[in-house]
Amino acid sequence: MNIAELQKKLLAAARANPLGDRVPYAFEKRVMALLAARAATDHLGLWMRGLWRAAASCAVIALLLGAWAFFNPAASTKADDLSQNFENTLLASVDQSDQAQ
Repeated sequence: MNIAELQKKLLAAARANPLGDRVPYAFEKRVMALLAARAATDHLGLWMRGLWRAAASCAVIALLLGAWAFFNPAASTKADDLSQNFENTLLASVDQSDQAQ
């Protein structure tokens, strides 16, 4: 079917149909009252709630990892002490300059 012909037929059918008075009394006022009664979305509140939940879960994870690190028996062995290795590395150049004199 031709689009232009279909458009002409639809326009003719719409013009032949008389306008009706089917809109209920004060319809627009009821619609506007429903829109005004609808609560606005509180974006800041949504962010705050999500961030507090994230903070609580991070605190729980930090406590669990801290307890695990404190009570872990493998951490109590001092076979490879990082602080001592770091200090020896930093002071190695000082020790070498003392031996050269």
